[in-house]
Parts: sequence; C-alpha cells; structure tokens
Amino acid sequence: MRTSLGRALPAAFAAALAAVAALPAVSHAVGTPVGPGTREVRAVPVAPADWPTYIVTVDRSLDPADIAGRVDGVHPLHVYRDALNGFAARLTPDQLASLASMPDVEAIEEDGSASADGPAAGLGVSSG
Repeated sequence: MRTSLGRALPAAFAAALAAVAALPAVSHAVGTPVGPGTREVRAVPVAPADWPTYIVTVDRSLDPADIAGRVDGVHPLHVYRDALNGFAARLTPDQLASLASMPDVEAIEEDGSASADGPAAGLGVSSG
C-alpha cells in the first residue's frame, strides 16, 4: 500500500512538531533552574543584537574564516578578501580579548557608518 506524498508530509510535520514540543524547557536566565533534578544554567547572550559588530583585519597571507574559527563561538557575518583581509562578526568581550591577543590579527575596529562632509569631499573637485 502506498501513502501519497500529500498525506505523508502533514503527518511528518506534525510528528516533528510534537517531538520539539516534548523537549525539556531551557532557561536563559542566570541562576534559574531548568527543570527538576537539573543544575542551574548560566547562559551567555548569543542573540545578534546583544554584542556590537567588529571588523577584524588579519594578516594578508591567512584565511580570515580560519582565524575566526580559532576563537570559540565566533561566526563571521561577512568575510572580506579584497579591500581588506578580514571578517565582520558580533563579538563578546571575551572573544574580543582572544582575537586581540592573536599575533595574526592586525586590527579590530567596532563597525560603524562612514560619511563624507561637504558636497565635493574626496572627489578632487576644486571650487575655483
């Protein structure tokens, strides 16, 4: 007997949803018990908005993604290989310190916006 795909997918989705719902609750609050017989949880905030974004420039001869992978929990948002060799990532203070202590890291700057002042700034246009 064959089961049509139209009937199997909703059943599989419902089974997956029930399995997720049966997972134990996880608490992200510091010092809050997760459930009966469990230890307290001390979670580090990992949501993207919790930490500032930094631009990390590394030695030109190295792979920026490899350097990011050397620090636990660093996940590059962007990897740059043309104008600079580096990556952008949201970093915790501990991750920032770990990267700053690496000899292969040339610079770390907090990401921000850049602007030019005046209508002809940087264009080589004279006003005379």
